[in-house]
Amino acid sequence: MQRFPLIAVLCLLTAGCATAPLNMAGSLTSYDGLAPSDGILTKSIVRVDKEDVLGAKTVRLVETRFSTKAAAEVSFSPEQRKIIGNAIDRALCFGLSERFDIVGPADQADLTVQAVVTHAAATDPAAAGASGVARVAKSVLLPGVPVPVPRIPLGLGSLSVEGEARDRRGKQKAAMVWGRGANSFTSSPRVSPDGDAYDLSTAFAADFSRLLVTGSTPFGAAPSLPSLDSLHVLLGGAPKQSACEAFGRAPGIAGFIGQGLGAPPSWTDKGAAPPSPPAAAPPVSEPSPAT
Repeated sequence: MQRFPLIAVLCLLTAGCATAPLNMAGSLTSYDGLAPSDGILTKSIVRVDKEDVLGAKTVRLVETRFSTKAAAEVSFSPEQRKIIGNAIDRALCFGLSERFDIVGPADQADLTVQAVVTHAAATDPAAAGASGVARVAKSVLLPGVPVPVPRIPLGLGSLSVEGEARDRRGKQKAAMVWGRGANSFTSSPRVSPDGDAYDLSTAFAADFSRLLVTGSTPFGAAPSLPSLDSLHVLLGGAPKQSACEAFGRAPGIAGFIGQGLGAPPSWTDKGAAPPSPPAAAPPVSEPSPAT
């Protein structure tokens, strides 16, 4: 039995997975034609105009935002919401770079892409901390013994997102309403309320990017090996396209270590790159004194 179907069965038997609603928050220009397309752990409804999406060459990203309802319902600080939104934008930029040219926010593009977080459930830091202690205890008491230690199935976070791609006339060409919860078997317990939502943000971006890159649902297809470019970026290297530098570099090795130790996302993710300072005006020459 493959790993993810096994996880799904375990979730059903142990209630070890959080759920995320497929909220229709009104951020899409239309909800017509959306059809269910679920993954092993993910619920989604999607639509895509395959011919038009595959014919597009350029993409402009609009900054991800939290819906008013989602921001009010979850106990994330503005800084935590910002780091989650930027993580989505950065992962979208990296994923879409596989096929599209990414242009600046003020430029025209064949497709304009935006995501809106419609729901987020916070991680319980105490439960996450207890899970971390259990894993440490196992490594001390049973060193070298390959016994998995499931995360305590309490206080698991979740995330729901709407994503849309529109053409130059503002007409929807692809859309996804997406929801996924953390689980006891593959989700790392971070001692921070935004821990699970942050980790799930890149899962959404990977799925939505794949929808646009291939013109087909990302669910149900055989997984593909990551390219050398994507591995380089994942490890904190420079992105394939310079426009993606606006979202900062991936946390890389430090991020993997921090995730394993249960550190809050802000400890290793520095967020968006600071804006470039404006170019200095050329010096004004003084008029020569009259002779």
